Amino acid sequence: MRWKNQAMDEQRLIAACKNGESWACKSLYELYAPTMMGVCMRYVNDRETARDILQDGFVKVFTKIDTYSEKGAFAGWVRRIFVTTALEYLRNNNVLNEAVSLDDFNKEIEDTSASMLEKLSAEDLQKCIAELPNGYRTVFNLYAVEGYTHVEIAEMLQITTSTSHSQFVRARNLLQKKIRLLMQENAR
Repeated sequence: MRWKNQAMDEQRLIAACKNGESWACKSLYELYAPTMMGVCMRYVNDRETARDILQDGFVKVFTKIDTYSEKGAFAGWVRRIFVTTALEYLRNNNVLNEAVSLDDFNKEIEDTSASMLEKLSAEDLQKCIAELPNGYRTVFNLYAVEGYTHVEIAEMLQITTSTSHSQFVRARNLLQKKIRLLMQENAR
């Protein structure tokens, strides 16, 4: 019964936002801002830029809320707006075009064991992801975290499918290397 009440509460909140009720917009912001800030931080490695993207994302949510058809989860609809807003920022600032030399990375990447990953905190893992080059981090987040396919990512980022796939593989390999280094440091 509680789930039904939560769904009804969300529907009322969305309806009030569509009617321009300021209390509803404030409630919606307070409900989603912490999670969406996390989404923004995954795409840009700068808190101030992430705050700008957060603000832009909420402007879009509130101006486009009338287009929400109530089919599918509202949280997913909000998340897509924030991912798209972050990608627009990266594209508009040519962040995705930064070249990274593969010579900087070890081509022989060992498999990272599951036991190593279990010893890492979520914060350590997020830090490793945040240190990835922008293009790698973006594709990694879209594929591994958001669940988009390489075809969808290619379309979103205006790159080829093979570029999306290779960026993901390179990101994964670099992430494995960073995790191994971190584990070695923690073992000392």
